[in-house]
Amino acid sequence: MKFKDIQRLSKGDREKKLKELKMELVKSKVASSKGSGSSKTKQIKKIIARMHTSSSLENKNTKETNK
Repeated sequence: MKFKDIQRLSKGDREKKLKELKMELVKSKVASSKGSGSSKTKQIKKIIARMHTSSSLENKNTKETNK
């Protein structure tokens, strides 16, 4: 998922997607411990980081507009 796609999501959709990604991450970690590759785990971590970045930027912009 690209950063632009994440920015287009509403706050509720972002939170819902974040929960889904965290569940996928857990499943991916279990699969990687059984011998599968960890490339999917890396991709999921990157998407989660993008979502957190997007949320923090949105919060920062909201605080600045309230001043």
